[in-house]
Amino acid sequence: MKKVTRVFYISAIVVALFIIWGIIPKDVWPNANLDNVTNIIQTFLVDKFGWFYLLSATAFVVFSIYLIFSKYGNIKLGRPGDKPEYSYLTWFAMLFSAGMGIGLVFWGAAEPISHYHTPPFGAKETDDAAITAMQYSFFHWGVHPWAIYATIALALAYFKFRKQAPGVVSAVLEPIFGDRIKGTWGTVIDFIVVFATIFGVSTSLGLGAIQISGGLSYVTGLESTITVQLIIIAIVTVFYITSAMTGLNKGIKYLSNANLALAVLLMLFVLFLGPTNFIMNYFTTTLGSYIQNLPSMSLRMTPFSEANSDWQNKWTFFYWAWWIAWAPFVGTFIARVSRGRTIREFVLGVILVPTIFGALWFSVFGGSAIHLEVFKDANIIQTINDLGEETALFAVLEKFPISTVISVIAILLICTFFITSADSATFVLGMQTTGGSLDPANSVKFIWGIIQSSAAAVLLWQGGLSALQTASIIAAFPFAIIMILVIFSLVKSFRREAKEFDLTGKRKG
Repeated sequence: MKKVTRVFYISAIVVALFIIWGIIPKDVWPNANLDNVTNIIQTFLVDKFGWFYLLSATAFVVFSIYLIFSKYGNIKLGRPGDKPEYSYLTWFAMLFSAGMGIGLVFWGAAEPISHYHTPPFGAKETDDAAITAMQYSFFHWGVHPWAIYATIALALAYFKFRKQAPGVVSAVLEPIFGDRIKGTWGTVIDFIVVFATIFGVSTSLGLGAIQISGGLSYVTGLESTITVQLIIIAIVTVFYITSAMTGLNKGIKYLSNANLALAVLLMLFVLFLGPTNFIMNYFTTTLGSYIQNLPSMSLRMTPFSEANSDWQNKWTFFYWAWWIAWAPFVGTFIARVSRGRTIREFVLGVILVPTIFGALWFSVFGGSAIHLEVFKDANIIQTINDLGEETALFAVLEKFPISTVISVIAILLICTFFITSADSATFVLGMQTTGGSLDPANSVKFIWGIIQSSAAAVLLWQGGLSALQTASIIAAFPFAIIMILVIFSLVKSFRREAKEFDLTGKRKG
């Protein structure tokens, strides 16, 4: 514990206070409980600054595209002789598993069918509504979130591996603020990173436990109770802490590869046992619609329609804030596994591969749900309304041959995604609270692992997960400002380097 920074102690104290606040019964403190206060703040931010989230996310997309085609694309994230540490397949698996794997499983069927019944505009339950539903699912899980991740991950990898700076977010802003960033402001920035990571991942742990429990209930009839969910958290905690403590090249690497294999296997099952031709036609036409309408969707506001504004607040603005809240954790992890790649290779890999895979995933599972709804009168949306969004995937799989086998594979996939998200976050929290150490002590990772699970378990028990999620999203607002500063810091550093060195890292003259 000698290497921990003051960010570790500040973060641990604040998290403990939030958990205590979250478990205070609402009737004891009606107007000042955590759920009420965080909801008021989140509503204010989304209502008043939705445009800011929209413009910020779009700015990160534009910046990423600029880097692909700029002269800086040849700069290596490391020293001239550095080679990539991981193969392409392992690299994609690790960044994908950390980035949004469990979310895809949770929302793959639920989001498109929800948009089909409640579209952002136009009449519901029509052919146009079906295209719009999938188009916006692509939008929410495609280029924009991965551009957000790529921006912060690129900055961390560039400064850590090329400039030998500490692997913390505050160090990225040194070109703008100089040595002043090593004081109070640097501590505040790194605290925001840890704050968003803990609460974002703890919420996902709780949601993951709910979906695993819901899946077991749907498949086996076992009642989905809070006791079952807490047992699931306890079991998974043992696995992910063990994985995190074995390091990147063992537990996390192997589990990420297993994740990808299981995800592809499940997707192929549903694709070829389901309406294959419909799914691929749906994927192709929606992909074209998504690409064609990406600029207008990226800047779409609804100043003349309160109903459409409510939809956008609930979905698009919420997602953009959620991805920004997750960016410190995912960005730090992606940076850690990306040494030796060029900026162009990095940005293309981080944005394009997960976006295409995610689009295919939504087409397979969401397309199957809509096909069942339209052509088989399966009423999937009614199942979701009755039993919860966590059952959407299993309601779809129930209509397939060998449904029990596929459902068991789905539950295993959720478990492995659950473990890899948590062990990656534990590793990142260790880095961010030990001054950017690439190999944080096992004792630090163990403490953060226990804290994450405790927060998830206690707030799940008290019904406070929504407050925890909202608290994480609130942290996205200041971090969005930090990320904008990161862009300016990167450009300033690139220009400074271009004057002194050629783009392979050799000094000019």
